[in-house]
Amino acid sequence: MSLRLVGNKHSVIGVLDLQGGVHEHLEHLERLGVAYKRVKQADDFTDLAGLIIPGGESSCLSRLLNIFEIKNVLLEAHRRGMKIWGTCAGAILLAMNVVDEAPCLGLINITIERNGFGSQLDSFVSEALIPAVSPESIPLTFIRAPKIIDAGADVNVLLKIDDYIAAAENESILVTVFHPELTGCLALHRYFALKCGLKLADDSRNYIDPLWKISSWTKYAGIA
Repeated sequence: MSLRLVGNKHSVIGVLDLQGGVHEHLEHLERLGVAYKRVKQADDFTDLAGLIIPGGESSCLSRLLNIFEIKNVLLEAHRRGMKIWGTCAGAILLAMNVVDEAPCLGLINITIERNGFGSQLDSFVSEALIPAVSPESIPLTFIRAPKIIDAGADVNVLLKIDDYIAAAENESILVTVFHPELTGCLALHRYFALKCGLKLADDSRNYIDPLWKISSWTKYAGIA
């Protein structure tokens, strides 16, 4: 399903294209009907409404931000109003506090623990209701996921499971420790687009496409 985007001056959402699950996010944004682009260098940040920092390896992403000399550019774009969503490793980069590590971007008042569930073998799938995002339960995919173990008073907790926080936000930042881009559900991508000030013509919530396949992203990598 593709949804029509109704006008906004800054209506493009970027996906940080340095390492990690870039193509899966591009595929979801296209299905949602949102204008998108890959972000690799300073000029790519011009007029972005939002930026997605995908899952991957947080230490690698942190180093690449410095190697490509775009960390300060990213922070300046955020100060100018660009919203940011970090999934899994992206959430680690955005946290103000990382257990046993120095923070990278420090844009949301959370404490996060890398590999909070254990190794890759401890990855799992689940589902949960996130009322702010969707009136129905949405699928969750956790892959060597971190855990948010604390959040400041200025942080809105969107999803808490057992003793950890799985999704949270402040005015300009959204973080999820799971991977919405690895399911057919567009609810969180829609939520982020609305957070960025974009207006979508269709008001349905989950946008679960029955024809979606886990391999749908491959065309963005030149595989399909």
